[in-house]
Amino acid sequence: QVQLVESGGGLVQAGGSLRLSCTASGSGFSINNMGWYRQAPGKQRELVATINRGGSTDYADSVKGRFTISRDNAKNTVYLQMNSLNPEDTAVYFCYCNAFKVGWATYWGQGTQVTVSS
Repeated sequence: QVQLVESGGGLVQAGGSLRLSCTASGSGFSINNMGWYRQAPGKQRELVATINRGGSTDYADSVKGRFTISRDNAKNTVYLQMNSLNPEDTAVYFCYCNAFKVGWATYWGQGTQVTVSS
C-alpha cells in the first residue's frame, strides 16, 4: 500500500497564499504522476494541477498563473504553492499519485481544508 499525507491547509484572507505538501510513503513502489484535486461543498471533485515524474505540469484554467505545482522525486513529495487566493478556491484539497507496486493504481490522501475568507 502507498500512503499519502498532506499538510499546509488552513484559513487565509483573500489575496493571501498557502503552500500544500503531500508525501507518499510505503515500500516497493514507483510513482509517475502526482497532483491535486479539490472538492468544494455541493460540487464535484475537480483537477487542480498535476505533474509527471519528468516535471511536466498541467493546470486547471481557474488556477493558471496563481498556483504552481512542483515535486521532489527523492522525497516522493509534491507541493502546491497557491497565491492570490480567492473565496472560490475554498475546498478540501486532495493529493493523489499514480504508482506502480504490484500493478498501477491511484492512491489518495485524506484531504486538507483550505478556506479563503473575503
